[in-house]
Amino acid sequence: MEALQTKELQLICKKISWRILPLIVLMFCLSMLDRTNISFVKTHIEIDAGISATAYALGAGIFFIGYALFEIPSNLLLHKLGAKLWLSRIMISWGLVTMAMIFIQGEQSFYILRFLLGVAEAGFSPGVILYLSYFFPAIYRSKAYGIYQMGVPIALVFGSIVSGAILDYMPEIYFKNWQWMFIIQGGFTIIVGIFCFVYLDSHPKNAKWLNVNEKQILLSHLEFDNHKVQDYSIKETFVKLVVWKFVFVYFCIQLSVYGVLFYLPSKIAEILQLNVGFKVGLLNALPWIFVFFALPLLTSLADKMRSWNLYAIFLLLLASVSMIASAFVSNLALFLFFMSLAAIGFIVIQPIFWNLPTQVLKGKSAATAIGLIGSLGNLGGFVAPNLKAYIEKLYGTQLGLIVLALIALLGVLMLIHVKMTLKLDKGQYNGFKD
Repeated sequence: MEALQTKELQLICKKISWRILPLIVLMFCLSMLDRTNISFVKTHIEIDAGISATAYALGAGIFFIGYALFEIPSNLLLHKLGAKLWLSRIMISWGLVTMAMIFIQGEQSFYILRFLLGVAEAGFSPGVILYLSYFFPAIYRSKAYGIYQMGVPIALVFGSIVSGAILDYMPEIYFKNWQWMFIIQGGFTIIVGIFCFVYLDSHPKNAKWLNVNEKQILLSHLEFDNHKVQDYSIKETFVKLVVWKFVFVYFCIQLSVYGVLFYLPSKIAEILQLNVGFKVGLLNALPWIFVFFALPLLTSLADKMRSWNLYAIFLLLLASVSMIASAFVSNLALFLFFMSLAAIGFIVIQPIFWNLPTQVLKGKSAATAIGLIGSLGNLGGFVAPNLKAYIEKLYGTQLGLIVLALIALLGVLMLIHVKMTLKLDKGQYNGFKD
């Protein structure tokens, strides 16, 4: 009977995947595109809007201040109001702010709009993590998170090409080409947000496309996953040491991610001695093509082996070492090779990482802790460009990326500590404890 249920559960999860994950991937793709597309217009806004390189670093990072401040309230509202309404609201809001980026007139307006973009998008990624935990049992969760994370390489492959093409070939009718980039990408986000409200279901109980038997089997497995986990109050969740360990690891991950994302196109252009455009966009897409193939493979292996913590250690270590290596090469092919390895490390780790806290959290405590991990961890995206710019100003361009990579190594050490203390691999976890 148990084997039959497992087979049935596999078919149910496959049905759920085909129903909701394509839209979730598209949503995340637009999220990544709308928060990182300024990397393509760095030179344009420095010239047209009079923004310095230091101001660009601050504006790139200030997004994460707005994101952090409103992350936990946003996640609690998603848990209360449902993903159908709340994820749609988030998308429409950030689409409108993205379009408003055309009004950048100087450093102050740049800071304000980047901050508002973070406020608008707050709660999206942790909200999706929480939402998928409602539909997928733990043994299928990393794969689901991995498919969701496919939005990153898709955004950075096709987004790189589309953004580069707009900057090179879009006629400057009424607006400059960099302004058209924000209008087109923000407008499409709004359309998808409206569709999200019509299409998504907030919980398996509301899903009319699952029959009564499918719902019963799915909900029984989800309940089994949760039977060792208590639903702590918001206050109790805040003082759990294990939650803060996950915050630190996620901060180190995001530090490595955005240390690369905001500067990769301009670094390629610098090596080639070109302006950022279509050719640079094509080359910028290469690392993310490798990520596209690595994501489903490695997340499936992590689920199959139930070795999420071990895979997370390896991937963050790969990202850190590769970032250090890339700082010492000036050859374009070698630089792209190391950046591809780094991208595989710091992108593939994310869906595998999220399987760790969602094994020990549920209900309101899950919404609170995932929001806390996401908000404070994402401050790595604020620290990365500003710390990198500060170090490079004092000690030269090579050392900035190395410092970020060394901080990521601290995340590796924390993951090793988590593995030794919590035993989340192989289903050995025995309750929420510090």
